Amino acid sequence: MGRIEKTVFISYRRTNSYIALAVYQDLRDHGYDVFIDYESIKSGDFEQAIIENIKARAHFVVILTPSALDRCNEPSDWLRREIETALEYKRNIVPVMMEGFKFGDSNIDKHLTGKLEFLKKYQGLEVPMNLVYFKYAMMELRDRYLNIELDAVLHPSSIAVQKAVIAQQTAADKAGRIEQKELTAQKWFEQGYAFGEAKNFDEAIRCYTEVLRLSPTFEIAYYNRGWNRHEKGDLNGAIADYGKAILLKPNFADAYDSRGVARGALGDLNGAIPDFDEAIRLEPELAEAYSNRGAVHKKLGDFDSAIDDCNKAIHLKPELAEAYSNRGTAREGKGDLDAAIADYDKSIRLKSGLAEAYYNRGFALKKKGDLDGAIADFDEAIRLKPTYINAYGSRGVAHHSKGDLEGAMADFDDIIHLKPDDVNTYYHRAAIWEKKENYYAAISDYQKYLDLGGGIRYNDQREVEGFIRKLKRKIK
Repeated sequence: MGRIEKTVFISYRRTNSYIALAVYQDLRDHGYDVFIDYESIKSGDFEQAIIENIKARAHFVVILTPSALDRCNEPSDWLRREIETALEYKRNIVPVMMEGFKFGDSNIDKHLTGKLEFLKKYQGLEVPMNLVYFKYAMMELRDRYLNIELDAVLHPSSIAVQKAVIAQQTAADKAGRIEQKELTAQKWFEQGYAFGEAKNFDEAIRCYTEVLRLSPTFEIAYYNRGWNRHEKGDLNGAIADYGKAILLKPNFADAYDSRGVARGALGDLNGAIPDFDEAIRLEPELAEAYSNRGAVHKKLGDFDSAIDDCNKAIHLKPELAEAYSNRGTAREGKGDLDAAIADYDKSIRLKSGLAEAYYNRGFALKKKGDLDGAIADFDEAIRLKPTYINAYGSRGVAHHSKGDLEGAMADFDDIIHLKPDDVNTYYHRAAIWEKKENYYAAISDYQKYLDLGGGIRYNDQREVEGFIRKLKRKIK
């Protein structure tokens, strides 16, 4: 005969901490012995504390939201490992599916690879974000899903792990009670995540702003809003949000890494490096931080350090496409175009949607004189990232080099539409207007170049002013 067990492990993503804590509080109120990784166990203690606790508990409740499965396709992801361990030891797995989560949704099923596909075979409990109905759902969780006889073999945990359990429970028990405000904030968070995935950055930012109105200390909401601002091109806004996330959570390695990327994109290369250094100090296996630091080293002209960083990233995460692309740019900087192109090829094979890899390969092909190959890569980079100004610019130069003035003009027009103050584009377009003998337009673009600050060096300014005088004589 089986027996009724009241021991539960709650598995959740940090983005869903309010939901996990609400479930924890309800079960504890009703006499369940519950483990929750509330204060985040150090990575070195993960195997012992987390795995032993799954083996020591009969029930495995996993909180599922669209954002929860983010990164679950990575073999080392800790949420994935928890679920796989519960499957291996045949625990009573209960998927708690919050609003917006449905098995069968393509955006969700794409993360359920390998053993995680078996998760769909378990009967899940749908839970609304309304506190009244949430309490009814918790009653159903206790009476229907956990109140069953089990033949599970439970493994006693070590003394060290038992102490860890007490420490986590003590911290969770001290947390404030989850009320409707927190559940509403969680609902806005998931909506923001969905909009971000759909690249509707304005709506995502609006949702995360609402999260922060309800929950001003929700550091991941600051981080996610920063990411969406970054993607929209608001780098200063992104940096501000990453900074707020760090103030709330000083050990937030991803926030340091992302702030370093934003600073690098703004040209603050020396400010970016310390952010990457801190991200790596906090999380020595954060491959992305090595890769991103390598990209900045390359921009600083330190190609050897860039290659070394990218090699470390690839060692830690061989499937990280961005690391190959960044290493390629460093190799290209050293003049090894063939090795660079090989890296770009590898990057594209690993992640066919990486616009930067196509752009980088196109740039290298252009250097080798393969203008048709370069233009094809720039085409793909722009298809993947329609606001990719550098790709339009490089494609415009390639078209110009082939004598395709109309193609070049169209690219430079697109840049000015996307970024009206892109000074160098006016210079390039003026040269095309001159070839097309539209001297008035050429003069206008050269003057715009000067007005925006082009030719800040005296000789450059004198040169462009000379072009303008020459064109005015042609008009006369």
